[in-house]
Amino acid sequence: MSNNSKGKLEKAKIFPFIPTGEYYFNRGIKAYDRFDMQQARKYLKRALELEPSEPIIACQLAIVLTEIGEYEESNHLLKKVLTELDEQLTECYYFMANNFAHLGMFTEAYKNAYLYLELDQTGEFSEEAKELLDLIGIEDEENFTELLEQDAMFDKLDQARELLQEGHFSKAIELLEKTVSDYPELWPAYNNLALAYFYEGKTKKAFEVLKNVLENSPGNLHALCNLAVFLYYEEKNEELEELLDALHKVQPIHFEHRYKLGATFALAGKYEQAYHWLRHLQKYGYEGDYAYYYWLAKAAYFTGNQKVADDAWLKLIEINPLQAEREPWKVAEKSITHLENDEVITIMKWLQNEHVENRLYGIFLISVSTSKSAIYQQLEKMDLNEFTLFEKRYLTYILQTELHHDFSFNEQIKQGHESAMVLFEKYQAQAWERRSVLLLWFRTFLNMFQRQVPMRNPLAMAGAIEYIWSKNRHNKKTQLEIATEYSISTSTLRKYVRLLQDHLD
Repeated sequence: MSNNSKGKLEKAKIFPFIPTGEYYFNRGIKAYDRFDMQQARKYLKRALELEPSEPIIACQLAIVLTEIGEYEESNHLLKKVLTELDEQLTECYYFMANNFAHLGMFTEAYKNAYLYLELDQTGEFSEEAKELLDLIGIEDEENFTELLEQDAMFDKLDQARELLQEGHFSKAIELLEKTVSDYPELWPAYNNLALAYFYEGKTKKAFEVLKNVLENSPGNLHALCNLAVFLYYEEKNEELEELLDALHKVQPIHFEHRYKLGATFALAGKYEQAYHWLRHLQKYGYEGDYAYYYWLAKAAYFTGNQKVADDAWLKLIEINPLQAEREPWKVAEKSITHLENDEVITIMKWLQNEHVENRLYGIFLISVSTSKSAIYQQLEKMDLNEFTLFEKRYLTYILQTELHHDFSFNEQIKQGHESAMVLFEKYQAQAWERRSVLLLWFRTFLNMFQRQVPMRNPLAMAGAIEYIWSKNRHNKKTQLEIATEYSISTSTLRKYVRLLQDHLD
């Protein structure tokens, strides 16, 4: 190379490439055009992060979300466009109408489609909006009244879900029994009723409800999957295998059904089938909660897909850091026949104790027990109406978490349980100390819940309760030592020690 060429190279300037929102938007559109919705969603989300006030980007992302079946998230984005970014983008009303129709919320679909045509009669989607109205079938006031009645029906389902979340099993059962009486073919109400019975320990009634659903609606996938879960915990292995063979032939369309099927297979140890559905969802851009990544990681690991398992577990840790050291392939899965009855007897004694914090400790022990099916059978014999509201809510949380249902839940209970889990794992080899510190925590936890004190840092709360507990036992462990063990600062530890001490009375 000549000296002159070398000089030119030395003088050359390097211009850094900084992708813009427009760059990612164009990439997203190209991915959308070739039907790669996962990439389209990824690029459009990045474009919106870079240009959050651009309504066209938000609108296109909402369209992609609709394509992958995330209708509620799409509508949330479309409402934001209309209320915060550009109220003149009237086509958003049509897109929302389409989403509501997919969700079965036909009244809302009708309202939004009608509003779109009213605002823009010659708009780009006017013909599609008219077709949607025809499809909904509202021709007069009588039809609209029928849809309002349907909305009232679904409102009852929402009320029942809230009652389940709050641990009001009897009230939920009462409402759901009336709902199925008023609407004999509303199968989601039957499925929730089965769950309500199961949460209350009335497994026989839960089975009866599902049997009724499947006799009248043989292809009801939620009922079939719930039945598989119940059979699994009742250890009715022959019936379970027969049902799983039938489920293997199912080819669901909706993402929700694919997830339900994949999680059910994973719970039952059918990892090939589980991996097929859960990985399929991921390839289409599905982003679930921590339970989804738990089942995906487990299915991937046991089918030899280590990279997918590791990536899924990292995603789970990102969502829920306290799960970090409990990979499903490190947990020994034991059959009930190999378990000692002592564990069940011990937990039932705690659940029947006269002190609330002791019963809360017993509820916690269910979450870490390897004898769950035997415990559920014992719960069926108990009168859970004698439990306080807080105990019912905590027990409901434990049962829902075990079944990996996606009910939203009181954040206080979730954080409080995670603090207990941190303490349990730290003192796993020291039975007496573990019981002592956890009982102190549950007394504090109960008081904080009753006073509606926010709980935002499970590690800090666990560290603070250990410090208070150690101090009461005249242990000379310093705040610096405990803060280091829990990966928090000493100032954070002191803050939570003061907070917890106020609620130890």
